[in-house]
Amino acid sequence: MMASNRLVSLDVLRGITISFMILVNTPGSWSFVYPPLRHAEWHGCTPTDLVFPFFLFIVGVSVWFSFAKYKTKISKPVVLKILKRTLIIFLLGFLLNLFPFFDFEKVRIMGVLQRIALAYGAGAILCLTFKRKPLILVLCLILLGYWGVLYFGAETNPYSLQKNVVRTFDLFVLGEQHIYKGFGVPFDPEGLLSAIPAVGTVIIGYLIGQVISEALTLMSKIKTLSLLGFVLVLLGGVWNVVFPINKALWTSSYVLFTAGLATLLLAALIYIIDLKGFNTWSKPFIHFGTNPLFIFVFSGLYVKTISYLIQVPVDTSGDKISGYTYLFEHVFAVVAGPMNGSLLFALTHIVMFWFICYLLYKNKIFVKI
Repeated sequence: MMASNRLVSLDVLRGITISFMILVNTPGSWSFVYPPLRHAEWHGCTPTDLVFPFFLFIVGVSVWFSFAKYKTKISKPVVLKILKRTLIIFLLGFLLNLFPFFDFEKVRIMGVLQRIALAYGAGAILCLTFKRKPLILVLCLILLGYWGVLYFGAETNPYSLQKNVVRTFDLFVLGEQHIYKGFGVPFDPEGLLSAIPAVGTVIIGYLIGQVISEALTLMSKIKTLSLLGFVLVLLGGVWNVVFPINKALWTSSYVLFTAGLATLLLAALIYIIDLKGFNTWSKPFIHFGTNPLFIFVFSGLYVKTISYLIQVPVDTSGDKISGYTYLFEHVFAVVAGPMNGSLLFALTHIVMFWFICYLLYKNKIFVKI
């Protein structure tokens, strides 16, 4: 019974994360987005910057519950299982980038799913290889080593957009044509080098999963998680003084700070759902949380389809706009104005995708990736 409750809280956290991911990824127009629903321009952390690390944290907790029976005994079948899932998730992300034009010369190689794949694959193997104390040492080496690589890898301004070694490394390995350009210059916030500290986020989640399992009572779980969450947030905040919290670089201070907040939120959910029994509100998030990767891929395909493949005529001259733009400008902006209409557009899509998740949940269809 305890394990079930614990996993319900985790599903709720996963569902909250996925729903917020849809919210921030699907505004009616990127020109009309409230500041908390935008990423920090560079250094700093907004609520939007918490979404991705929260998901990787959940991946780590899930690894503990999924592989707890192996008790850190790595084996060839387990490694093959992890590598197979890593490859499938990575390829899904790559195919999502290719869709709908399949331009291999300019396709972005990395992305959200690709980072999830790499962080999961490396993180799961490390977590199953090392016991707790050596694993904590590995985590420290990852975070401190990454700091050293960034600091000593650039001649000047090591944490700037132009000069950071993450950008230099990805340009060398991936090539300028295959890197994200949303920052005004080729720089990939889900690149290869910065995937290394993302593994640290997964490891922390795994360690928190151990804590949840070992604490004997709900209250002891809540107290321990609250303490650990506070310590992680504090360490991240202190480290921020010399190594800025930065989502795009996935800095080590960002790893600690966001993992701490995720731990505190998980503690709060265990308190609300498991200890106090206030769980009616959480049902939609449970629906989201049971098919997270499926709905993420589906939402990405949907957005690309109505953005690139559906064109709507707007006047007699034959001019057309995308289905995405048409929905915003001719429906949601008309109803609520540009700014609130853009938010309403995103909220409506959350409801739409939730309904799909609900139908899957009701029919006991769980897409395992």
